[in-house]
Amino acid sequence: MSAESARTIALPSGEEISALGQGTWYLGEDPARRTQEIAALQLGVDLGMTVVDTAEMYGDGAAEELVGEALRGRRDEVFLVSKVLPGHADRKGTVAACEGSLRRLRAERLDLYLLHWRGRWPLEETLAGFTDLMEAGKIRYWGVSNLDVADMVELTALPGGDAVAVDQVLYNLSRRGIEWNLLPWCREAGVTAMAYSPIEQGRLLKVETLEAVARDLDATPTQVALAWVLAQGVAAIPRSGSPDHVRENRGAADLDLPAEALDALDAAFAPPSGPTPLEML
Repeated sequence: MSAESARTIALPSGEEISALGQGTWYLGEDPARRTQEIAALQLGVDLGMTVVDTAEMYGDGAAEELVGEALRGRRDEVFLVSKVLPGHADRKGTVAACEGSLRRLRAERLDLYLLHWRGRWPLEETLAGFTDLMEAGKIRYWGVSNLDVADMVELTALPGGDAVAVDQVLYNLSRRGIEWNLLPWCREAGVTAMAYSPIEQGRLLKVETLEAVARDLDATPTQVALAWVLAQGVAAIPRSGSPDHVRENRGAADLDLPAEALDALDAAFAPPSGPTPLEML
């Protein structure tokens, strides 16, 4: 089955990727759920959710192995993302970590490789590793995760640092701090913002206002929460462990939130009134 058309978002290069993708945090850790999780990932690709995000940290590589199995024979249908742990992120360690991820993913290249968060290694070291990987054809783009404005300014001032493609951060209706300065900075710099935990790992879904907006739109709270992230011009990578959940998530890409819904959500989930430290999960 070919992937359905889905809402897209542009990378700095101009390449369009699916705005609604699939996360894999906690996947691959329960053998009893493996068949269902693989089916979910495969269905997501069928439905156009072709950004698949994983990391060497997730299950100590178990999520990458699951993704590799799910995408066997379908690698060219997806935009594949993984991440290097900060402790591995010196120049040689970044290259070695990527090669380990590629082995687990059964892939020859990543489309996007991220520094998972900032650690003890200077950004210059990680950037040198990314450069080596790009020159070797093992990654197409590189980016970061969990970096705030000051970090991004420092990064982009380095030689070659302005090639950063993505900043992947915690962002959802209940975590709006990036709207004060990081999200405007990304827009100005042309860096694509990508939201992890876009429904706050399910904790958002029982909020009365969100449920009421969903009822009015004949949608689910999950779909409204995801559609809200997409409406901010931010990509989203919700985790989907079952085919039914994947189908529900996919509906968000077709949901346009009217002004009255956006106003109700703003009233229930206030935007930041000042600078807020970058939040992480």
